[in-house]
Amino acid sequence: MLAKEILQKVRKIQLKVSKLSTDVVSGHYLSAFKGSGIEFDEVQEYIPGDDVRAIDWNVTARTGSPYIKRYVEERELTVVLVVDLSASQRFGTVNTLKSELSAEIAALLAFLAINNNDKVALLIFSDHCELYLPPQKGRKHVLRVIREILAYQPSGVTTNLQEALGFINRVIKHRGIVFILSDFIATDFEPALKSMTRRHDVVAISLEDPGEFELLPLGLIELQDSETGERVLVDTESAAVREVFQRNTLARIDRTVKLFNSCKVDYLRVSTAKPYINTLQQFFLIREHRIR
Repeated sequence: MLAKEILQKVRKIQLKVSKLSTDVVSGHYLSAFKGSGIEFDEVQEYIPGDDVRAIDWNVTARTGSPYIKRYVEERELTVVLVVDLSASQRFGTVNTLKSELSAEIAALLAFLAINNNDKVALLIFSDHCELYLPPQKGRKHVLRVIREILAYQPSGVTTNLQEALGFINRVIKHRGIVFILSDFIATDFEPALKSMTRRHDVVAISLEDPGEFELLPLGLIELQDSETGERVLVDTESAAVREVFQRNTLARIDRTVKLFNSCKVDYLRVSTAKPYINTLQQFFLIREHRIR
């Protein structure tokens, strides 16, 4: 994609999601995701009148004088966008590619975050971790996040979600909100996912396209797996072939849903064929009621 085309796409997304982030879902985002409450700041020498329940007994034992733990209120969050740019994301049969849909949703989440004075981090991955932008604030940083998702040319083609989640587990030390944007055509990422949910609030956003669910009766065609490169000749006129294709897709999604449910991970499905804003707004509302 040419630099001029990328800039035009960034501006288009910026205009669209800026309005959405201020007019539609910003209040729900603020209510749905809150800071961790209080965070440890330092130890200070005990002064008569301090709460004795705050005494740090380890420091007190070492120094021979009473010390207490001081905490500060923690309202800001770190929002981590884990974006799949493997080959299967460069697919779309309706309005847009899954990768472009991913960029738009990531942009909306990023704008919501900075409007709430939260930090935003980005990890782009394929079969390995491709690009990492550490948590920062500000509109300039968000625009770079959008630009990278749209313009980045990954060197990998398959999906290694295990490595991506493991990387975030290592580099993000404090509790954050991790949004995973992927089609989840991946295996063996359950251990890293379970480890992540012990520290972070995790939301999985599945990017889908109607062409992944139903084969049109177009006769004998050659299909190629975008990630493995494997080619196969398929008779799309056969009702049995179309049924097997759809059944396999639905079975894969069912396994993914069960995995996220077992790990207590929020799971959203968005499609290139439908507006995503209603799905996100409903999700924020559900979370808002859940944490009241």
